[in-house]
Amino acid sequence: MISCVSLFRASCGRALAPIRHRRLACLPLALASAFGGFALIQLPTLAHAQEATPTLGETVVTANRTPQPLSDLVGDVSIIDRQTIERSGATGVADLLARQPGIEISRTGGVGNTTSLFVRGAETRFTAVYLDGVRIDSQTTGGAGWEGIPLAQIDRIEVLRGPAAAVYGSDAIGGVIQLFTRRGEEGVSPYAGIGFGSHGLRKIEGGVSGKSGLFDYSFGVAHEESKGFNVQPATKRTPSKDGFTSPDRDGYRSTSGNLKLGFQINPDQRIEATLLQSDIEAGYDASVSFRTKPPILFKNDVSTNSLRTAGLTWSARWNDIYSTRVQVTDSQSVYKTQPSFYRTETNLRGYLFQNEFRFGPHLVTATLERREDALENAPTTSAKLFSQDRSQNALALGYGFVQGPHSLQLHVRRDRDSEFGGKTTGSAAYGFAITPSLRFTASAGTAFRVPTLYQRFSEYGVATLRPETSQNAELGLAYAKDGTTAGIVVYRNRVRDLINFAGTAKGCASAFGCYTNVARATLQGATLSASQRLGDVTLRASLDVQDPKDADTGNLLARRAKRHGTLGADWRVAGWTLGAEVQASSQRYDDTANTVKLGGYTVLNLSASTQIARDLNLIARIDNVGDKDYQFARLYANGGRSAYLGLKWTPQ
Repeated sequence: MISCVSLFRASCGRALAPIRHRRLACLPLALASAFGGFALIQLPTLAHAQEATPTLGETVVTANRTPQPLSDLVGDVSIIDRQTIERSGATGVADLLARQPGIEISRTGGVGNTTSLFVRGAETRFTAVYLDGVRIDSQTTGGAGWEGIPLAQIDRIEVLRGPAAAVYGSDAIGGVIQLFTRRGEEGVSPYAGIGFGSHGLRKIEGGVSGKSGLFDYSFGVAHEESKGFNVQPATKRTPSKDGFTSPDRDGYRSTSGNLKLGFQINPDQRIEATLLQSDIEAGYDASVSFRTKPPILFKNDVSTNSLRTAGLTWSARWNDIYSTRVQVTDSQSVYKTQPSFYRTETNLRGYLFQNEFRFGPHLVTATLERREDALENAPTTSAKLFSQDRSQNALALGYGFVQGPHSLQLHVRRDRDSEFGGKTTGSAAYGFAITPSLRFTASAGTAFRVPTLYQRFSEYGVATLRPETSQNAELGLAYAKDGTTAGIVVYRNRVRDLINFAGTAKGCASAFGCYTNVARATLQGATLSASQRLGDVTLRASLDVQDPKDADTGNLLARRAKRHGTLGADWRVAGWTLGAEVQASSQRYDDTANTVKLGGYTVLNLSASTQIARDLNLIARIDNVGDKDYQFARLYANGGRSAYLGLKWTPQ
């Protein structure tokens, strides 16, 4: 039984539930699919841009790995600031990101359970994720463990949709997401907060940041716990037909902390050190046998996700033309379960030496980078420990030109993997300001992801696997003037040599099957977004119309919808900020064969915030006001209607 558990983890990854989570229960889908489709059709007629949509004057670093004004970039970028994070009332990073254009999530239960994130329909492993410049990834199934990233420690998020391998190397086929913790500013700024919510949710957080002379600092800690809900409730269906279930509540406990220290050596040189630690323990339904009378209930399983990141950066501006950045980073991700034992640990080490040359409207970058990956995997307490490592060295060159209405960005990168040899990727992007308010963009690029160490060297691995590759092209049009924004991005991304778990094949040593390069995918669609400010009211909306499909069969990729979007409004009145938001999605399929449907859904969320006393703010939120039943994954419930009330003390 244990070997089957590890096999299913290996074969299905983060996109599908582990085999031990299959149960004899299924939620009845009382979802208003027709209404959801109607709501989505109406979205373009209303003005929108996500609450976090950036203004053209903001500076971002994600697109080209160097600070640049958003107006100079040619890319599909969103920014989520601290105020938006706090007002969202979200309990997880993935839940917050799911409200952004182009992003969907899937989760086997509640917060703390396995979570997948799809950017423009791309697999979880196709999004490169960084926290304060530190790479986060898993060398088992691939991709960041979103359930293990603590939202309480995040101050800002930048989202780049579209391939960026020519800048970041392996993994950035669908996009790049950068998360940043707080940075100290002049003076001393303490904060503290508490919150309570449905399912016995309790939160407490505190910290302090500041700056004195040449030294700045930021420190924060947070603890959160919930009694949870039964993620696999019984239904009217015959239990033996669907698998297993356990009638208990599956809660979680999360503790996290971060420290950031900076020292300004002189006006042109700075050293910064970052450290983050997060541990989350979450329950899920263990197996229950209905073949015996009375049924045999097994002890509830608990999973633990531990994440540690550390980084040291030295930035120097040597003159008006030349500047450098040297960075050393390290991350460790550990996932384990008890009492049905499983443990996997990924360690990543990174070294970066980036050079920038600025000549008037020209920017030239030259980057040397090394990445070291290591994996330790123990499928059972008695099985032999699997351990493997590899490295990648890279040289990346970039050129940017901004003058008048023209913006040009060119990138080329050569990666040399210790196992696969050389891989070259490139990208070209051009932007033209048709008018001061209207801008056209076009870009094309290639990307790749090398197989994980588990996919190549585990008992289910095949050493001859090839890297997954992609070719992407997109066009965009954006408008911004006097409180009104609107935009559309049309894209097509072709992925080849997609790695799936399949039956026995050449080089496969397992009777259960192995990983193989068996598929092709086409990720194509359009993202529309807009916003309109009308006095004290801000309207916002986004709509994604996409077709993420298997290029060989024509089937939709699992757990991705053809249409999804949001519609929201914020109203400032009498010292309050009142918000309403509709999230909607069309139907999806739980399997690659498109035989198991997940119904569409439309949910309404309400929020309110105000300053109730000096330096004391209140935040209230009700999610899923209509208590809709819907599923991100077959047999796994969501929490239904939930409420949250929080207080935050931030002395000015």
